[in-house]
Amino acid sequence: MQPSIKVAQVLANLLNTTVGYLLGENEDADLFKNPKMLDRLKAINKLSENEKEHIYITIDALIRDFNAKKAYA
Repeated sequence: MQPSIKVAQVLANLLNTTVGYLLGENEDADLFKNPKMLDRLKAINKLSENEKEHIYITIDALIRDFNAKKAYA
């Protein structure tokens, strides 16, 4: 038996995820299975919008730096 789309949407909402994730269609599905990453994302989500923006800027700079180092390695 397969659930209807409506049931899948309800399940996804209850689990705080998407129908695509439940169906395994999300290429980043493993990202949210990493407890350390999930804890960090939850902590960031509790910050103010201004504090989040500072975190995003810092993360973007670190990613840019790591990618540049890989490109020149």
